[in-house]
Amino acid sequence: MDTGNYTRISEFLLLGLSEEAELQPLIFGLFLIMYLITVFGNLLLILAVSSDSHLHTPMYFFLANLSFVDICFTSTTIPKMLWNIQTQRKVITYEDCVSQMYFFILFGGLDNFLLAVMAYDRFVAVCHPLHYMAIMNPQICRLLVLVSWIMSALYSLLHTSMVLRLSFCTVIKIPHFFCELNQMIQLACSDTFLNNMVIYFAAVLLAGGPFLGILYSYSKIVSSILGFSSAQGKYKAFSTCASHLSVVSLFYCTSLGVYLSFAATQSSHASAVASVMYTVVMPMLNPFIYSLRNKDIKRALMRFSGRASLKGPIVLGLKMCTGLQSP
Repeated sequence: MDTGNYTRISEFLLLGLSEEAELQPLIFGLFLIMYLITVFGNLLLILAVSSDSHLHTPMYFFLANLSFVDICFTSTTIPKMLWNIQTQRKVITYEDCVSQMYFFILFGGLDNFLLAVMAYDRFVAVCHPLHYMAIMNPQICRLLVLVSWIMSALYSLLHTSMVLRLSFCTVIKIPHFFCELNQMIQLACSDTFLNNMVIYFAAVLLAGGPFLGILYSYSKIVSSILGFSSAQGKYKAFSTCASHLSVVSLFYCTSLGVYLSFAATQSSHASAVASVMYTVVMPMLNPFIYSLRNKDIKRALMRFSGRASLKGPIVLGLKMCTGLQSP
């Protein structure tokens, strides 16, 4: 096509998960509840870790950072979706769409890097317990988080810059509830070959790298655990990794499921529905996965609730979420 036919459009239409009017109140209520649970659960985890000196360790430092990133990750998409349903307007400006895409990739990448950092932390704790505090000192922990932010920001900036070079011919209807990178590339009129190549190479280097790091860390952890002589030692070592391993499995399985569902069906709607798992469900479940079977987190939540003098339904909600009994 002649490049002279391209125009720079000023807005897009987000079609959401469904265009059926009778389903909108149900979708609004469901996603509002999940969003509030996500924010409240992760914020409570951050406050519990920050307020309890017993949890000022590398593992919980990374966990608090992961909870903060999960709040930001969900907040890049769900509030806009809820606003569109409430106002019955599906329009998002070009600038807002690009900004949403940047922060979505940024916080999604941070999830990936932080999970890899947490796997390394568990590797050091299990395989080199005597040198754990020397290796995972506060300066190293802050440096690992800082590097994760820098790498994620560069990764997001690369993809966003590549999208900015694309042109769109008509008013674009995005069959999704947010400005998803692959959808944007597919809807462009200009040549997207370079964009697709960048996606593949960046995914291999910056997304595959942390994944391989996680696999290596856990291969060493499993090897070390199998070498323990006592069953109690094996159980204790495994229990320190179980929550993180559950979150890693959830993160990669849901992310992989989205792209496999799209590749198998070539349906944008199926991809949008599947993406709910890693954009909403996963950040919502993370604090529960880390707290339900973690006695340190349970005690910290009770101490925090006691200091804050929480009464009535809030205390009841904490007990129900963490499985705690009254002292």
